[in-house]
Amino acid sequence: MSAPAKLTAVDLHAFFRGTEVLRDVSLEIPPLSVTAIIGPSGCGKSTFLRCLNRMHELTPGAHATGRIELDGQDVYGRDVDPVHLRRRVGMVFQRPNPFPTMSIFDNVAAGLRLNRIRGDHEASVERCLRQAALWDEVKDRLGASALGLSGGQQQRLCIARALAVEPEVLLMDEPASALDPIATAKIEDLIHELKTRYTIAIVTHNMQQAARVSDRTAFFYMGDLVEVGPTEQIFTTPREQRTEDYVTGKFG
Repeated sequence: MSAPAKLTAVDLHAFFRGTEVLRDVSLEIPPLSVTAIIGPSGCGKSTFLRCLNRMHELTPGAHATGRIELDGQDVYGRDVDPVHLRRRVGMVFQRPNPFPTMSIFDNVAAGLRLNRIRGDHEASVERCLRQAALWDEVKDRLGASALGLSGGQQQRLCIARALAVEPEVLLMDEPASALDPIATAKIEDLIHELKTRYTIAIVTHNMQQAARVSDRTAFFYMGDLVEVGPTEQIFTTPREQRTEDYVTGKFG
């Protein structure tokens, strides 16, 4: 018997200034696994990701209807604190966004301080940098500016920062699209390691990347969820013609 879904979207509709950008999406994200969200630009991939931790509603003119459940609880319920939700469901963005005026150490510790999490911050920072496969590269310059790191290192620093508040889910919006192939490979290796402890959903335009890192893949097109299933099945024997056309490069 399979484990219950960690995150579940039920009849999700998302709007931006009166335009419907997601229509009737229902999708389960299993625990301790990687779910890839694929589809052409403008199909609603990033909007779906942002609905999962209520970041979509932070955009002026944006709102959503339907349900998003985290461990069976509706995250849009009146008794849910969005700030606490975003601690449980962290986000890593497309471009690395370290805090420019902070050191490497302070970037990772920022979430701990903001959320008033007590304890040994030095140990927490080291743990997160190790989890992000960055510790050995920065341990001798923790006081240096984060902007002195390469693009790939900055993205792993942002992952470490997201991990510092001990989330249960990690959302990644094209985390390697701005990186070179070597840095991209490090991010993909990191995703494989992190899924043993975290539930991960990743938006990617890169079909090969989706095939390499994910256990399940969901294909979105023009605001609709067209198909979802095991990644190997989606890429080799999809049920829908639109899915086959997309993964074989006929459009996108």
